[in-house]
Amino acid sequence: MQASDLVDIEAIKQLKAHYFRYMDEKRWSDWGQVFTSDAQLDTTEDAPNARVSGREKIVAFVRGAIESAVTVHHGHMPEIEITSATTARGVWAMEDHLEYPGESEPFTIHGRGHYHEEYRKGEDGRWRIARLRLTRLWLRHEGTAPAVVADARK
Repeated sequence: MQASDLVDIEAIKQLKAHYFRYMDEKRWSDWGQVFTSDAQLDTTEDAPNARVSGREKIVAFVRGAIESAVTVHHGHMPEIEITSATTARGVWAMEDHLEYPGESEPFTIHGRGHYHEEYRKGEDGRWRIARLRLTRLWLRHEGTAPAVVADARK
């Protein structure tokens, strides 16, 4: 490992921190910038049709799924490997908690698992997520799912 690899690894950690914070703050324009324009998102363990390609489609898909929820996403213990001057891959342990308002009580989703990702450094020198696949180790739903969640899980 070279010293420059450590700089790139730290930049990828900052990228993922932005991913989580911007998503939880619903800063969709900023959140979209963490992805390459041709990024691929695979969250089919959450919903069978949850495979999306392209930055704009990813933002629209996730926004539609969680806009009405209060969310908290955490990433832990990154394993990042620099594979070339412009590519890297990583695995992050994760935990998320989503709460959708409801008539009597909220619908909640609480899960744990891993993000498996590939990164690409752009011509502007910034790292971005090129591929993201979420795998689950544990997932709990409580309450009655709102339509946006129930439809996605079909």
